[in-house]
Amino acid sequence: MRWPGATTRVLLALAAGAVAGLALAHWAPDAAASAAGIAQPIGRLWLSALQMTVVPLVLALVILGVATASDAAASGRVARRAMVVFIAMLSFFAGYAALVAPALLSLVPRSPALAATLQASATHVDAAAAAPSLAQWIGNVIPSNAIMAAAQGAMLPLVVFALFFGFALTRIDAERRVQVIGLCHGIADTMIVIVRWVLLAAPIGVFALMLAVCAQAGLGVVGALAGYIVLQCAMYLGAIAMCYALVMVFAGRSPAAFAGGILPAQVVAASTQSSLASLPAMLESARDRLGLPRAVAALVLPMAVTLFRITSPIQYVVAAAFVAWAYGIDLTAVQLAAGAALAVVISLGSVGLPGQVSFMATVMPVTQSMGLPVEPLGLLLAVDTIPDVFATTGNVTGDLTATAIVARRSPEAAEPPAAG
Repeated sequence: MRWPGATTRVLLALAAGAVAGLALAHWAPDAAASAAGIAQPIGRLWLSALQMTVVPLVLALVILGVATASDAAASGRVARRAMVVFIAMLSFFAGYAALVAPALLSLVPRSPALAATLQASATHVDAAAAAPSLAQWIGNVIPSNAIMAAAQGAMLPLVVFALFFGFALTRIDAERRVQVIGLCHGIADTMIVIVRWVLLAAPIGVFALMLAVCAQAGLGVVGALAGYIVLQCAMYLGAIAMCYALVMVFAGRSPAAFAGGILPAQVVAASTQSSLASLPAMLESARDRLGLPRAVAALVLPMAVTLFRITSPIQYVVAAAFVAWAYGIDLTAVQLAAGAALAVVISLGSVGLPGQVSFMATVMPVTQSMGLPVEPLGLLLAVDTIPDVFATTGNVTGDLTATAIVARRSPEAAEPPAAG
């Protein structure tokens, strides 16, 4: 008998926790409160085990992301243009998520029972309620003590320090740079191993979290999670549509022709849910169906698969906005700007991470940087695999969009006319 995969086990645990919690809330309210009191610490313990790896993992990933981007940009003008396009598109879609997700969530009535339950179990809702002013936020962006920022979990100042460290690393002696990069690789790989160990207990943690919330908040939490899935899918589909508009404006191509040209690659992406597995289909679409220069496609698409996912900042910001909505917290422009900026930086360093590892290592820092509780992220981890078909399709669409834009801006890479 074959055991179900990790994702299936987590989803089954989520469903089992929901059924158990709702059953207790309906038939044994007194027992439901006792069960929630037992389950809550178990779920929080699991989340804390994941959280302990975030600071070293994010620090290492950002440094490695800067080093990788610098190496890629040093390989020529086309590569430098590609990096500029990648960062511009990531910033654009992070801003799109920061503007649209809270607006859409504001149209959905909050569940008072869910908000009360989450606030009762959270550890720092008061901190989230006291959002910093613009002057305070600017003053705290650069840490006076990077070690203290790490100890306090202040993610944005820590990432700013990592950016400085990464850029400075590119200016030191090559031999020493290789040693530091090797150390960062070792730290990142070690943290990923720990996260994988902790994720082995994900069914237990998710079951405990879901049981505790459902036992106290009732059916509202199930509807909220379904709404989260719909919101993520809608945001990814919106990003795909916006890619067609970007192609028309910046690459001078018909959106309909572009959509027809990349359709085979999108089909592969939806079926495999892997951008890397879609690379051959992307190369074929770029060269044979869109007529992009082979030199540009052969360079930019592998770079895009390595460094660039347009849905990553959308995922991070939407998850944080959903947490704020669930708790009844109104996000300020400063909080949204901080989350969007951090989402762009983290997304460049986290492309190679496996799915569930990537979720906790990236969404948690963005949520923390906005001053929000992280307790609901365990539940969002369980359901976030469902919109993955749309996410991968969006990433492949973004990769080909960026390639078309770079090709338009790189006349020196145009194919020479065939000899008569």
